[in-house]
Amino acid sequence: MNEEGLQSPNKGIPTELESSIFLPPSMESQWREKRLYPALGIFTILGFLYINFSDHLNFTLPVIVWNLPEMGFVGVNHTRFVLLEKEIPGSPPAEKDLYVNGWNSYWFLEESALGQSRYRVTEMLKRGAEMGLSVCRTWAFSDGSGPNALQIKPGVFNERVFKALDFVLVEARRHRVRLILSLVNNLNAFGGKAQYVKWAEEAGANVTSSRDPFFSDITIKGYYKAYVKAILTRKNSYTGVKYSEEPSIFAWELMNEPRCESVSCSPALQDWITEMAAFVKSMDQKHLVTVGLEGFYGPKSSQNHGVNPGDWAASLGSDFIQNSAIKDIDFASVHAYPHSWIPEASLEAKAKYLSKWADAHIIDSQNVLKKPVLFTEVGSPFTLKAETEGLHDRDVILKTVYDKIYESAMRSEAGSGVLIWQLLTEGVDEYSDEFSFVAWEYPSTYKLILEQSCRLKNIPGRLTNGTIHRKDPCFS
Repeated sequence: MNEEGLQSPNKGIPTELESSIFLPPSMESQWREKRLYPALGIFTILGFLYINFSDHLNFTLPVIVWNLPEMGFVGVNHTRFVLLEKEIPGSPPAEKDLYVNGWNSYWFLEESALGQSRYRVTEMLKRGAEMGLSVCRTWAFSDGSGPNALQIKPGVFNERVFKALDFVLVEARRHRVRLILSLVNNLNAFGGKAQYVKWAEEAGANVTSSRDPFFSDITIKGYYKAYVKAILTRKNSYTGVKYSEEPSIFAWELMNEPRCESVSCSPALQDWITEMAAFVKSMDQKHLVTVGLEGFYGPKSSQNHGVNPGDWAASLGSDFIQNSAIKDIDFASVHAYPHSWIPEASLEAKAKYLSKWADAHIIDSQNVLKKPVLFTEVGSPFTLKAETEGLHDRDVILKTVYDKIYESAMRSEAGSGVLIWQLLTEGVDEYSDEFSFVAWEYPSTYKLILEQSCRLKNIPGRLTNGTIHRKDPCFS
């Protein structure tokens, strides 16, 4: 059976014994005459191997999509995420508070597109689920002329790479992990804003050499909208489910770390977020939308302008309060890199700054924005030069923000989760940076991650990943 034939996620494959029991005698004789039982037996064995052992295999089997777990969509109730589940058919969805412990692995699409490396995506999702991590943030873009580019030209897509993204969604659902899918990069990696501006120049648009026209030029905005439409209306080649209907998607992120090259482009960025968030919502009312902000405050944003790591942060055109307050933005996002932002500070000073940074954004999200806030990137290098009470630098930084989220969750306030930047598995070193690591190679960090997953899950009456099941690492 080809990939296009695998359209039914909830249908089992009968064994030879089951076939001989349930097939009418005339049909059974036809099967024996045509020698179809051996083929059915081989396919059943392949399916069994895939379901039970694919996480450990170094080759790609056909994607098996039957019996994918049911997953509810995620919504927002004031300052909390809620999991929407239909407990009784035909009844309105029941809401359960949802708190997130998660991670970033931006490399899923690229690695899946390589074909022979897809098992690494599966391995990372499996390992993440084993730590109780419920949400992964990853790229749903790759723009340009590279061999694994998803969008080759405006509105022109590589179907092979699109199928690689289909695979990522299937595997995320199989492991009960939800994805935040980012739609374009502010940086040049994987094309980003610069590629869109270049395409517009080649088409004769009157744009400057700056990348800021991305937010204001009508041609470029048209390119972006066409891309978003292609993603949201995409029908998964393995399951037949449209992305706009896929429950394993947690949210759409408009851009990774939007910035302006000139502070004068701030109004254009604000208008762009307003327009694009409304555009996404016009086609998809089931998924959440966020901006992708780093969390810097603008020069006139609020009394928390002083919490920025330096004057430079207010000159980037983004504004945590103004950008996040837009009606169609469902939750705020924040990044945290104290080692990069205040590099000369001591570990103690970095942790103290991060505590203040987290408090400011949780308070503003609770009282001003009245929306949940997710710390979608928290990064710290691992160093051996400092160790505090058995915790290395990375653990100290991670525990600081973990504690802030847990305390907020206990008060039912806006702090809703943390996503580590970033997790790798063996064999993907080319995607590494100073903040990337293989979690299971660092026992103290691994333990810290798992403990956060479980203590969030054990808040009375609240969940971090839907119904607790026997494969859940916190199951007791």
